[in-house]
Amino acid sequence: MSDAVEGGLGSGPDAGAGRFTALSERLTGFGTAELEATGLVEVYRAVAEEQLGPARYERLLSGPWQPDESADGDRADAARAVTILWYTGSWPGPAPFVVSPRAHAEALVWKAAGVVAPASVPAGYGSWAERPAETEGAGR
Repeated sequence: MSDAVEGGLGSGPDAGAGRFTALSERLTGFGTAELEATGLVEVYRAVAEEQLGPARYERLLSGPWQPDESADGDRADAARAVTILWYTGSWPGPAPFVVSPRAHAEALVWKAAGVVAPASVPAGYGSWAERPAETEGAGR
C-alpha cells in the first residue's frame, strides 16, 4: 500500500486528485501512471465529486481503501460508480452520460481486454481481417 493511501496525502491543491487517484488504483487494479496516461484523472475526479456531492465524495475518499463486504451500501454504490466511470468512460445512473469526448477511447475496459477501442484510431482498410495487436496491460 502506498504512503499516499495510508497517509491520506495531507492537504493542498493536489491532495484531492492524489486521494482520488489512490482510490482509483484500488478500485480498478491499474497503477497511477496508467490512470494518468488517460489524461482523464482530473475530469473523472470532478465528475465524481459533482455527481456524488461533496459530502458523499469525501466519505468515499475517507472510507476503506479495499472494498469489502463491510463497506456501507452508500459507499459501495459510490465506489461502483467510480469504477464504472473508469472502465466505460460513462457515469452510471438513471440517465448515464459519457463524460468526455476522449472517455470512450481511454476507457480501461479496452486496456484490460488488450485491444484498442473501436473507432478510436484510423486502422485502415481491411484492418478488421487481421488479429488485433496486443496492447500493454492486457488480461487484467
